[in-house]
Amino acid sequence: MAKKRRPQTAAAGPAGAKGAQESGGDYPVVGARQPCPCGSGRRYKACHGRAASHAVTELVRRPFEGLPRESDWVALRELVPAATVRLTLKDGLPDDVPSVTLATVLPMAWPALRRDNGEVLIGLQNDTASGDLSRDLADTLQRALTAPPGTPVDTGRPGPDGPRLQDLLDLEAPFEPEVHSGFEFWLDGAEQPAGEVAASLERANSAAIPTARLTGVEGAYWCAAPEKNHLRWVMTHPEERLLDALARLHAAGTSTLGELSGGSATESSRLVGSFRAHGLTVPVWDLPEGMTSEDCEKPAAAFAERLAEALAATAPLTPEERKARNGLTNRQITLS
Repeated sequence: MAKKRRPQTAAAGPAGAKGAQESGGDYPVVGARQPCPCGSGRRYKACHGRAASHAVTELVRRPFEGLPRESDWVALRELVPAATVRLTLKDGLPDDVPSVTLATVLPMAWPALRRDNGEVLIGLQNDTASGDLSRDLADTLQRALTAPPGTPVDTGRPGPDGPRLQDLLDLEAPFEPEVHSGFEFWLDGAEQPAGEVAASLERANSAAIPTARLTGVEGAYWCAAPEKNHLRWVMTHPEERLLDALARLHAAGTSTLGELSGGSATESSRLVGSFRAHGLTVPVWDLPEGMTSEDCEKPAAAFAERLAEALAATAPLTPEERKARNGLTNRQITLS
């Protein structure tokens, strides 16, 4: 685990100079909570960092497009409480960095940290400075690679021409998320957390919803919510075509993910709506309470085959299919 130090000052470069000029003074860019270099006594975010923090950056609708398993990137960003993935850099690792790991969340909501042994962890579920999440994460990664060991890394503000994850990562390397039941992956070996980190770990573990990743299809995650189990499936198909296909299946009564029999009762899964996140559509099913992630594997694979047929259909939607589509659209929620 990282030593308890203040986050590092963001590197001053072209982006820093630009931010300082926009904010009305030739001052270096520092961490948002650090004292402003102008000497006002206020924090940077409330002083010369204010203009930079409000600078308008064009929103990138699909920040993870082009990365391997885009659907899993979106799921880890928006849906999965605790998970990690080992990342492979295109140009290899620095000699003093043994590994780089993407994590859903880090202690104290740090954007990144460099462990005492040199390992780098990058947090995915953090607020970012611009409209391009991929560029923000790439900037955090680059600064984490050069941070002193045992140091958390603060949020920075990348320049508009800075690299994106697509530029830094090996796009041919495997991307296989490992879902965890809690956040013990924060711990470095046998080290026990203390103070704020221990409290952060306890809060995170108590709030984590049991989640599992399906292995037979891409981007599907089962979770046991307090009232009902769900399957949330991040899909990369174009949204309009996907909604048409889901409507065809829903109208035909084939949009379920199977049934679960218990005693004399049989409960069915039900497609209840969808999310929209980072340019992708995420259909959501309510599941019977006792339906586990293993129970979902075969029904999900069968549904994927039905969906492929529906996506290939070109006939206009029937009145019943249009009604089903309207219902799905009305129940759609945008996460990001």
